[in-house]
Order: sequence, then structure tokens, then C-alpha cells
Amino acid sequence: MKNIILYMSLMLVFTQVQAQKDFQGMAVYESKTQAPKFEGMLGNRDITPEMQKNMEERMKKMLEKTFILNFDKSTSIYKEEEKLETPGQQGGFRIMAGLMGGGGTFYKDVKNKSYTIDKEFMGKEFLVVDSLPKLNWKLEQETKLIGGYTCYKATAVKEASKSDFRNFRPKNNDDKKPEEKKDDTKKTSGETKTNFEDNFEMPKEITVTAWYSPEIPINQGPENYWGLPGLILEINDGKTTILCSKIVLNAKEKVTIKPPTNGKVISQKDYDETVIKKMKEFREMNGGRAGGPPPMMGK
Repeated sequence: MKNIILYMSLMLVFTQVQAQKDFQGMAVYESKTQAPKFEGMLGNRDITPEMQKNMEERMKKMLEKTFILNFDKSTSIYKEEEKLETPGQQGGFRIMAGLMGGGGTFYKDVKNKSYTIDKEFMGKEFLVVDSLPKLNWKLEQETKLIGGYTCYKATAVKEASKSDFRNFRPKNNDDKKPEEKKDDTKKTSGETKTNFEDNFEMPKEITVTAWYSPEIPINQGPENYWGLPGLILEINDGKTTILCSKIVLNAKEKVTIKPPTNGKVISQKDYDETVIKKMKEFREMNGGRAGGPPPMMGK
């Protein structure tokens, strides 16, 4: 009798270990970023209000994306859902999409605290390999339901990625001196062209608010977010909101979760510097014309 009980206990432990090993899930996220206003940014007088409105509508639609997160206990792949490219989204708009949080495969390994992303920028393939940023999360008691899951609030301050143009914020002119405001007025009037930097700036840090569910006890989330006692179902950084719309746990068909391998291996810092350098070179080649990052050019 004792042998039977021992056998059953061992089988139960084995089954639980195997279930943890085979655990896998999929989460669908809808990402929306507040589109920048082109008013005052475009120095070209040939651009009519109708053209400006059309550009803003295209930008808004381009900044609405759907992502799929496939995950197990320690690794995940976050990738934009493939869809047909719409007319007018070639060239510069496609480049902009990549710099606005789209494109590429984002692989995270929370056990080894590392990530790998394949990026294409101006015709070149890069493989960004680096350590996951460790955020000092502040756990709060506030809760809300997302898709039937009870989620808890957490906040953190993170360094803004210099190659992610979603992080650009309108400059706060309230603290400027009268003479500085007068100079800005001159820049946006007459024949003087307006540079993107005159209206926007990249902050050093941004505050993010996360909502995570301990009911799905994995240390994962969209993009490079991680480090909470539950799957992150929503992230907001003031400009971009990423919200989970669907969760499937332990589907019959398993997904292979492994890092991408194509591209020149580069650190995040070096990739950021490469993007900034190339964007600066392009602006100089085009006479410093306005239009914001990245340029809306054709290939």
C-alpha cells in the first residue's frame, strides 16, 4: 500500500513538473500611439491644410498596431501581426513604422535577463543583443479587470530609448523666457524653415504605468517590459498604450520560441547611435528640411 502511495505521489510530482515545462501561452496586444501634430513643423508653404490632415490621418493609422506575444515560463517572442502593406506606406513611411515600435522579432529571455531584436534600417539588417533593462517597479494596491483577469497597478521610471521616436514629446514652452519665445515665433513664420527639434525633444526619462495579473504567474510582457509577478496586460507611457485583447493558454499547437539570428550583431547603445547619425546625415543631405523623424522619402 505504501509503495502505491509513493508511486502515485511521484507521478503527481512528475506530471506537475512536465506541465510547467510544457506551459505556453499567447497574448494579443493592441498598440496605439498619439500621433504628432504637423502644424508648425512643416516649413513648406506648398503643403495645404488638406494635405496636412491627410498626413496626420495616415500617421494615426500607421501608429495603430497589433502584436502577438508567444511565451513560456522564461522566454517570449513579441512580433507585429503581419498584414498587407497599404498604398502610401512604402519608403519613408515604412522606415518610420520601424522607428515607431514596429517591425522585427523581439525575443526576451527573463531567466538570463537578455533580449535580441532583428531590425532593418535604411536597407541594412541589425541584430540588437543586450541585457534586459531592470526597472524599479513600485507595486500599488489599485486594481482593475482586463479581459476577465484581475490586474494590479505598478509604476516605474525608465530611460527613454533614443532610437524609438515614439518617445519624442512636444517642448514645454511655458518655462521659456519672453525673448526665447520670440525667437521660436521667428522660426515658425516667414520663409524660415522649421526643424523638428524646434518643436519636439527626446526626454531622458519617461514614467510608465503597468497593469499585471498574478493569475498568469509569468515574468513577461510586451516589448522589453518584464519584472512583475504576473503577465503585463497593459502598459502606458503617456504617449503609447499597449493593451492585451486576447489570451490563449496551453493551446494544442506549440510555437517554437527562439531568438532571431539574421543581421549584424550590435548593442542597443551602438544601434541608437547609428540611427541618430544616419538621420542627421539625411537631414543635412536634404538641406535640413523639416518633416520630423524619420524622413518621408521613397526608396
